[in-house]
Amino acid sequence: MLRVLYLILCLMGLLPSTTVVMAAETPVTTTPETPTLLVWGDSLSAAYGIAVDKGWVNLLQEKLGDDYKVVNGSISGETSAGGLTRLPEALKTHQPAYVLLELGANDGLRGIDLPTMRSNLEQMVKLAQAAKAKVVLIGIKLPPNYGTTFTDKFDAVYTDLAKEYELPLVPFLLAGVAEDWDLMQADGLHPTAEAEPKVLDNVWAVLEGVLPTK
Repeated sequence: MLRVLYLILCLMGLLPSTTVVMAAETPVTTTPETPTLLVWGDSLSAAYGIAVDKGWVNLLQEKLGDDYKVVNGSISGETSAGGLTRLPEALKTHQPAYVLLELGANDGLRGIDLPTMRSNLEQMVKLAQAAKAKVVLIGIKLPPNYGTTFTDKFDAVYTDLAKEYELPLVPFLLAGVAEDWDLMQADGLHPTAEAEPKVLDNVWAVLEGVLPTK
């Protein structure tokens, strides 16, 4: 029960958050032709509670090297509505070739109705595609105490959007991590630094098939 309480508090943004759109910590040598990957998420992608250079987004930059520039636009406590509001400016500024969209968990935990959440995610998909960016949708799962009826409908938002817009889908960002207490911080939500490589593995299993082979 304590773990579930911490989970709700953290995802609802009741802990400190950051509001800065920042590039990954790993320095890269880029040219105007270097494709940009924009990660658009919440605390799970913002390296909450650990050093930024240990988060999965920065590990992705290390993995990709100078072939891509990774920009982390994630904010702890972010909702789909907040992400939608911020996205147009980020697309204009960074002109990404790829958008990794990881939002919605805070909507579910706050009880925001799922059609509204779906609409916000859908609009972000359309905005990114209109900006010539390929979208990878990253799903998250709610705690089981929300009931199977609601959690199944929540999961379906991601699977249905992925099907409708033919998007690559990471089914669950924290697969193999959230189930292991030793891989989670004391708040019961955020992965430890040691778990971040596994989080990246979950993303890479899908992203690898999206990026062109060199």
